[in-house]
Amino acid sequence: MENYTYNSYTLQLEGLIVSKESTYPVFFLFFFSYLFIIVANVGIAVLVFIDKNLHQPMYVLFCNLTLNDVLGNSIMVPRLLLEMLRPPSERIITYNECVVQAFTTHMFGTTSHTVLMIMAFDRYVAICNPLRYAAIMTNKMVIKLTVCAWGVAFVLVGILLGLTIRLNRCRTLIQNPYCDNASLFKLSCEDVSINNVYGLAFTVVLFTSSIGSIVLTYTKIAVVCLTSNNKSLNSKALKTCSTHLVVYLIMAFSGMSNIVLHRFPQYTDYRKLSSIMFHIIPGSLNPIIYGLQSKEIRRFLSNLKFKKVLPSL
Repeated sequence: MENYTYNSYTLQLEGLIVSKESTYPVFFLFFFSYLFIIVANVGIAVLVFIDKNLHQPMYVLFCNLTLNDVLGNSIMVPRLLLEMLRPPSERIITYNECVVQAFTTHMFGTTSHTVLMIMAFDRYVAICNPLRYAAIMTNKMVIKLTVCAWGVAFVLVGILLGLTIRLNRCRTLIQNPYCDNASLFKLSCEDVSINNVYGLAFTVVLFTSSIGSIVLTYTKIAVVCLTSNNKSLNSKALKTCSTHLVVYLIMAFSGMSNIVLHRFPQYTDYRKLSSIMFHIIPGSLNPIIYGLQSKEIRRFLSNLKFKKVLPSL
């Protein structure tokens, strides 16, 4: 018979289970990945801030993605690394800390969708209505889109976690490398039908909205490019849209893999790895993809290198 501990303030994290031989290689892999995420994303944000040529809606909106990657990984990876060096019996987290981590984790995933949606709108206006771009994408509009992206995510995730924290808990083991909503409501012995229904509706609405907006905007962009003889416009559309699409597909595939694997308990180890990769892979690739594709960012970096070489001559 299972022993129950009702509403315990401390919880135990199962964490990432690896062999002793693999602990330090995996630790350093995640550590250097996290270090790269912080340096690359903060570096991109600083470049956008200090270079006036990058004070454009596209780059300002992209800074939302860099901020989201930094926050999402910072709330998860450092604690994950610390827990890897502890024996399983010492992987303890308080309930309040667990809720905060779960909230931040779901904010990271949801905001990734909403930010890419507003970035798709920006590309649609830039390519389909280039003459009206400056009039539409004003500073006020950029602020509205940013607030909308974060605000919608905050409300959706707030309701998701609100339905979970109302439940009484009778278990203490978090069967995940970090806290998320599913791990939290699995601690309850009460009926969680409402949580499952809202969680499913939440996922369907989020993915339908993001996929729908991407398909709609890219279809209109494709129509404009196919009916236009402007090679410059087509080249610009191909570069910016391919970059945005690659970032979206990486994020969507990582997130969908994690959601699907949650439904199959026999693939627990794969789910744990997928949940970690959902944070690390997009956060690592986003600055690389946008940095390599952005002519303005490449020009700024080349000018910076040139200035450093001059004093040594």
